[in-house]
Amino acid sequence: MSTLLDRFLRYVAIDTQAREHATAYPSSPNQLVLGKMLRDELLAMGLKDARQTEYGIVHATIPGNVPGVPVVAFNSHVDTSPETTATNVKPQVHRNYAGGDIVLPGDPSKVLRVADNPELAHLHGKTIITTDGTTLLGADDKSGVSVIMELAKALVENPAIPHGDIKIVFTCDEEIGKGVLHLEPSEIGADVAYTLDGQGTAEIEGETFSADRATVTITGVNIHPSIGKGRMLNALKLAAKFLEMLPQDGLSPETTADRDGFVHPYTIEGGVGQVKLQFLLRDFETPKLAEQAEMLRGFARTLTAEYPKATVDVAVAAQYRNMRDGMEKEPRAVPFALEAVRRAGQVPKQLSIRGGTDGAMLTAKGLPTPNISCGEHNPHSPLEWTCLEEMEANVKVLVELVQLWAGR
Repeated sequence: MSTLLDRFLRYVAIDTQAREHATAYPSSPNQLVLGKMLRDELLAMGLKDARQTEYGIVHATIPGNVPGVPVVAFNSHVDTSPETTATNVKPQVHRNYAGGDIVLPGDPSKVLRVADNPELAHLHGKTIITTDGTTLLGADDKSGVSVIMELAKALVENPAIPHGDIKIVFTCDEEIGKGVLHLEPSEIGADVAYTLDGQGTAEIEGETFSADRATVTITGVNIHPSIGKGRMLNALKLAAKFLEMLPQDGLSPETTADRDGFVHPYTIEGGVGQVKLQFLLRDFETPKLAEQAEMLRGFARTLTAEYPKATVDVAVAAQYRNMRDGMEKEPRAVPFALEAVRRAGQVPKQLSIRGGTDGAMLTAKGLPTPNISCGEHNPHSPLEWTCLEEMEANVKVLVELVQLWAGR
């Protein structure tokens, strides 16, 4: 347990925040720093083929002791979200958690409330790790990285555990949709894979949103305000009108749950002359993404009909697709994970992800890759936290899972 905690605290200390508009890959240099650390730790464990590619992706193999069984891969990403700073992370370790709300010392206005985090009620006496309220924590996905590294340590130190070849893969820039941009299933060499990028414990996810990103570019007419009458067309005001056309009682993250999709404006940049709006388009049924894009194009037509001097362009780029369809290639992937949870003494929960993972992209490329819990809570937020015992429980799930794939 102390090894796992030390490992996690060491990893979150490195600022690996992804940069959405960077031209380099990976988008931030510290992703390479953490990748090199992981490669060196894997080499020190005795995994002789551990390496880091020119793109920062880390590969390693734990040689199997059961021949002729499927090769299983485990993946997590080293980058953290661009939504909240990861500079100077100060993790707070709350040992023997006694219950109740947790005030974060770096910003006392940030309070981890049990009312908003009911899972805390089941973790009395455990070790809770939070931020200090001024940064994110990085449990997404350094909890996953830590769990996989502890699995490697457990298998190397306990050769009696039966398993086939195990592949370890750590990716970069997952948070900005580029986690497998420079990674192909053939490089991994596995028959099935799992991402460790889920919340809490005992959750198995074999389905994700399908996802597109839409960029709406609104071009107005800019001129000096002193002579703007009848000539200026303010793109900022047009952007406000465009956003006002969005449904008010649905189709947004604030108003949907479960299997409902959404259209989510998440960035705005520009000025009087031109504004760019970025939207996330999300639904479990891929054809509905086209309907969402057409809705935005309809708004564009409405706006330009009212303001003929304006131009409104809607460009849509595919991001990832529901991994559900790709599970048919290896129908044992999800059931084996559910059984591993049971064998680890937990009650499994099969869920769908209202988001995406590297696993969605790998599945689309032909490698079935469900997602497994790794102890994340409140990702992308200063209220992010994890639980040491939950991470440890997830290590046990993986130990059971590799034995299942080895026929034990």
